[in-house]
This record gives sequence, structure tokens and C-alpha cells, in this order.
Amino acid sequence: MAFTALLMAYYRQSKRRTAEFLGTLLGQPCCPALAVKIENQVTAVVRPVYEELAVQLPAEEQLNIDETGTKQENDKAWLWTFVAHTFTVFLVRATREATALTTFLGAAFHGTVTCDRAKMYWHLGSLQWCWAHLKRDFQAMIDSGDPRAQHVGYRLRHAVCELFEHWADYRQVRISRAALLRRMGPVRRNVERLLLRGTQCGHADTRGTCRELYEHRPWLWMFLHREGLEPTNNAGERSLRHAVIWRKLSFGTQIANGSRFVETMLTVVETCRQQRRNAFAFLTRAVEAHLAHQSAPSLLPGA
Repeated sequence: MAFTALLMAYYRQSKRRTAEFLGTLLGQPCCPALAVKIENQVTAVVRPVYEELAVQLPAEEQLNIDETGTKQENDKAWLWTFVAHTFTVFLVRATREATALTTFLGAAFHGTVTCDRAKMYWHLGSLQWCWAHLKRDFQAMIDSGDPRAQHVGYRLRHAVCELFEHWADYRQVRISRAALLRRMGPVRRNVERLLLRGTQCGHADTRGTCRELYEHRPWLWMFLHREGLEPTNNAGERSLRHAVIWRKLSFGTQIANGSRFVETMLTVVETCRQQRRNAFAFLTRAVEAHLAHQSAPSLLPGA
């Protein structure tokens, strides 16, 4: 059961190919219908593990959140990822609106979220906007063709390069945190001065971007005030890579049960990767515990 679930969820095989693999190579008779049955059984086995992680999310001090489009029953849906320090939780919902975040995190969450500039995150309060996304925004100014917008864009992009150089030195322990803060002082002043200048630009898109960034400039620098916070949302984007490839191969899910399998298995697989645990061994123990009428092992650190 664990191996069959991983063939579909981790190795991204269709139900038909999974059945063929089991029958042809392992001599285990299987058909697509049986693969679906096993999928549902494994979802039920590890769903308590998933729920335990989901309940823990609002208590986390820092989260990386990202989302990508998918399909459920041929309708548009969204796959969300919530990356904590030691675990990740995935969520499939029919909406990209803030209600999905409110329902999942609730009013108990008071941590900091690293994310892009999408407005559904704004109500969460404490944000760190991803500088990799901001670099793309500044490149768009350069590509606009407007001379004033290009001037602002080039200088902002240069400031981003400086920021990443200082951050790389800090990450590789070539400088202390105090030195990082000293180096970032001039960068911060330069960026905010350029953004303020950009609010007077004649190019409408550049003017709007600069105004939004300047008005919410504390969300650009939260990583300087909270140790352990990253200036990019790379953790969130990395966690979605496997899911995006799986979606492109499977074209989404046909029923809600399929979406529950996707979010549950992605959570288990990504969390095991974070914790350097063997996903197959963990799933095997979970299935064995279920068959013995025992509780599945936990993925919470220290549990």
C-alpha cells in the first residue's frame, strides 16, 4: 500500500501505469480501480498525521506561503503550500482569495509570512516580501521602454544585487549579523529613495509599483529585524516544484478525494524531505500501525 501510494504521489505515475508496474515487474496483480482503492486507504491512514501538522501551523513564528493553479473536476483550483521550519503542509482549495488563508490559519496566527506581493496575504499583518519577486518587478521597469522607468529599474536592480551579495556573505558566515545590518543600512536608504522617486515617474505601471512598495516598505526589510527570516520565498517555491510537475502530468484531480490524496501525500513527502526521513519507511510504518489498529507515527518534531 505504501509503495503503491508513492508510485503515484512521489514518482508521479498514473494509476494505469502504477497497476502495470505492480503486475509486470513485481508480479502483484493490480488494476487502476485497485490503485484508486489503495489511494483512498492510504489517505485515510495518514490523514491524522496531516491534521496534526495543520493544527500546529498557527503556532509557528515564521511561514513561507505560496500557491499555484491546479484543477479539480475540470474546474480551476489552487494548491497552497505552508512551509514551516521543520514541516510543510499543502492545501487544495477552489479559491485563491484570502478566505482560504483565514480558514486554514485562523485568528491564532501571529507570525511572519514570507510571500510575494499578492494582496490576499496583506491581512496577515507581518510580512516579508520576496526580493526575488521584486527583482522581476524591477526588470519589468527596465523592459518597459520608458526612459525614466528604465533609469529607476536599473538602479533598483543594482541595489537588489548588493542586497543578495551581503546576504550571501552572512549566510556563509563570512560576516556577522551586526556587519550585515551595517552593510544593509545604505542599501535600504538607497532603495527607499529610488522608490519615492519612482512614485513621480510618468510610466503608470512603474509609478504604481513604486507607490505600493514605498507605502509598505516595512515589509521589504522584516528579515533585518527577525533573525532566521529569509529575504526570499525560495523555500515556498522549492516545495511546489514536485507538485507542479505532478499537476502537469496528471492534469489535476477528478474528484475531491483525489485532492485530499494530493495534499496529504505532498505534505508527507515534503515533510520527510525536510526532516531527512525516509518517506517510504514512514508510510510503511503508518500502514502497519493502521492494520494493527494503532495510531500512525507523528511527523511533529519531538513527538
